Amino acid sequence: MPSRSGSQPSLHITTFNIHKGFSQFNRRMMVHELRERLRDLNSDIVFLQEVQGLHLGHAENHDNWPDSPQHEFLAEDFWEACAYGRNMIYDHGHHGNAILSRFPILHSHNQDVTHLQFEKRGLLHCQIKLPEGLAAHCVCVHLSLFGYSRRRQMNALADYLETSANPGAPLIIAGDFNDWGNRAGEHLAQRLGLREVFSGTSGVPARSFPAAMPMFRLDRIYVRGFDVKQTEVHHGLPWSTISDHAALSAHLARHGR
Repeated sequence: MPSRSGSQPSLHITTFNIHKGFSQFNRRMMVHELRERLRDLNSDIVFLQEVQGLHLGHAENHDNWPDSPQHEFLAEDFWEACAYGRNMIYDHGHHGNAILSRFPILHSHNQDVTHLQFEKRGLLHCQIKLPEGLAAHCVCVHLSLFGYSRRRQMNALADYLETSANPGAPLIIAGDFNDWGNRAGEHLAQRLGLREVFSGTSGVPARSFPAAMPMFRLDRIYVRGFDVKQTEVHHGLPWSTISDHAALSAHLARHGR
């Protein structure tokens, strides 16, 4: 359960592009190791990208491929609730974003923000009931590889949340932004009043790709209504054997509490 520092409940969150449960270059199926590592982190809310909801070929070719969709397999007996947003659909399966939560998910919605038809994208939005009874808006994103498409998707994200969440409501947006030029932060700060948890006074997000020796700042955690207590980049061994992205974690406390 959430730890406490003084009178402030702490919320531990993690975001991770899990590469469909395979190591870099698809060399090995790593979904079982992934589950153990995520549980070791013991996060309250986990934002996952490239989650394999179904893949008939992998199920046939790997004896230990989970019988259930990856988000359900990862959440089983550890996180109380999970939600999945199916984005990319093909003949043998589909993948998308997922959120795992220790707390009840009151509502979930997957908002289609596809710009290029060969690159399906969605925003998985969940309202999660925090222990103090307040509902937080949590959005898991995986944005386009192309700058123009990313800008359109960030505008769509802001448009959607401006109509779906009260301006003062606590908000967490996390995921793989593919934002090589670090242009998302200012846009999201202006539109939604967000801050990126790793940026601090430097205004520079954490390096998260590739996981073995991160050089590029692709993954982000943006928050509103929370104070940032601690952050961590999970890279190098054993994380670099699980995915090509590092996982990012943050410990948050409700602002002003």
